Amino acid sequence: MNPICKLFNIKYPIIQAGMVWCSGWRLASAVSNAGGLGIIGAGSMYPEVLRSHIQKCRLATHQPFGVNIPLLYPNIQEIIDVVVEEKVKIVFSSAGNPATWTSFLKEKGITVVHVIANTKFAIKAQEAGVDAIVAEGFEAGGHNGREETTTICLIPMIKAAVRIPVIAAGGIGSGKAMLAAFALGADAVQVGSAFAVSEESSAHPAFKNKIISATEGDTKLAMKKLVPVRLLKNEFADAVSLAEADGAGPERLKELLGRARAKLGMFEGDMENGELEIGQVSAMLNEIKPAKVILEEIWQEFKIEIARLTQLQNELDR
Repeated sequence: MNPICKLFNIKYPIIQAGMVWCSGWRLASAVSNAGGLGIIGAGSMYPEVLRSHIQKCRLATHQPFGVNIPLLYPNIQEIIDVVVEEKVKIVFSSAGNPATWTSFLKEKGITVVHVIANTKFAIKAQEAGVDAIVAEGFEAGGHNGREETTTICLIPMIKAAVRIPVIAAGGIGSGKAMLAAFALGADAVQVGSAFAVSEESSAHPAFKNKIISATEGDTKLAMKKLVPVRLLKNEFADAVSLAEADGAGPERLKELLGRARAKLGMFEGDMENGELEIGQVSAMLNEIKPAKVILEEIWQEFKIEIARLTQLQNELDR
């Protein structure tokens, strides 16, 4: 049995990323009901809002689901308390040191997965005791790695460095990309951008429409001196680029970012002044669909490509 399907007790080795302002209970439950693993993104939620989403998700699905927790969250203790009190069984941690909370969570019977972008932190996550890791390449949306290592390079390096299951992320929005990740050694894939434009995503319709109209080169990795993030180009992204070209440091970038900039764009729909986090795969997305359809299309294409390559192998072996 696939190790990730076994770990989470799911049908398909497809994980929905826990994206800020996109991943509420509707999306998480839809993905879980479709056979993948839905994730509630706690990064954009106050503790009691998260509690409400967990409770609603539990009513909407009887399948496993998880919560993504950025470890740099200012109210991290309160978020952890909610997760434990609500008896969440799966936590994906990110943006911080996994050694801080992994042991505590595992003592509570929680399966822990940590998101990393380089070999050094993959090894540290394994040493911290996590059950699996998400290896996120440079193509990914949202927070990213400073090393700018692409998924096709990152996955085999991570797979060679650790013994625990590896979930590939970054640039994966199709069955072909999923098969490529498996060929590189991944045990499962995490899909973000493709689910960000799903019908159940809590992203603003204007953000979804901007994603599906994006073309090659419409995203850029920015704010490497602060927290690297991949953004769709707009007036805010242009302002960040100008500031960085002028040598802006972390404090200037924090001032430019301000408060609730991502909420302004992704949730409230200000397409020029908001922070619009999305991956390079946005250039391949052209339709808003139900999450179930997105997952099924990825899985069916994955199987079709396996069959095609099997036929190719047979032809070459003749």
